Amino acid sequence: MRFLCLAYGAEQDWLDLTEDRRHELLVRDRILIERGDLVSAVGPPTVVRAWEGPVVTTTEPYAVGTAPLAGFSVIEADDLEEVVRLVAGTPCAVARGAIEIHPLL
Repeated sequence: MRFLCLAYGAEQDWLDLTEDRRHELLVRDRILIERGDLVSAVGPPTVVRAWEGPVVTTTEPYAVGTAPLAGFSVIEADDLEEVVRLVAGTPCAVARGAIEIHPLL
């Protein structure tokens, strides 16, 4: 089964960690990549709306939360519990952010 994992976190919380701690957390991302999972940070968004009339694009995030979207991964796993174990030690999960997990249907 595949899962989409959205990583939320503020850059300052990441920068507040020691360099050694940041390195430890990036190793967790490397483990996912070596498993063949897709892992990436994200840049600024472009939001597209085509509700009625012309297409409208904006550069403000559509969803606003307590922390910005910082990255994502697509993880292959047997079940949700395995995904939770895999992402629990990743940067956003540890550095005062959160990981939102969605099963891909």
